[in-house]
Amino acid sequence: MYVSTFHDVIEWTRALHEHLTRCLKHCSTQQEEERAKWLLEYLADHEEALKKIVAGFEKRADPKVLNTWLYDYLSYAPIKPHLSCSAPYAEMSFDEICQEVFDLHERIIGLYRYLEGRTEIPETRELIGELLKLEEHEAMRLFHQTNRSRDL
Repeated sequence: MYVSTFHDVIEWTRALHEHLTRCLKHCSTQQEEERAKWLLEYLADHEEALKKIVAGFEKRADPKVLNTWLYDYLSYAPIKPHLSCSAPYAEMSFDEICQEVFDLHERIIGLYRYLEGRTEIPETRELIGELLKLEEHEAMRLFHQTNRSRDL
């Protein structure tokens, strides 16, 4: 997907979470380690919820903000959605799955931070700031939840 407007950024993020949901669900059916299987199911549910929240941004954001062009902002290399499933989650350990998903979320957060620092229009900065807060909060929540499950 070519990203040229803030609407595209939101759509790209939604599609990435959707793709990750499908990949995690699919791999959970093939995972043999019980704890890793549970993790894949949990992460798939979490990504599905994130997909819906991000889609809500498209519906409630000002169309003028959504249609604002990014121009030179994307010298930052966007993350390709298909990369999120390049690792065989079904064959990964609990810790490897966590690391892969955390890395993906950190790359999304990095993109949002980059965009937030580059945008000059207050409304677009606010939109990206909200998306950034959402991703940071959800990444932190995932981190804490998965750490708790390590103790089980």
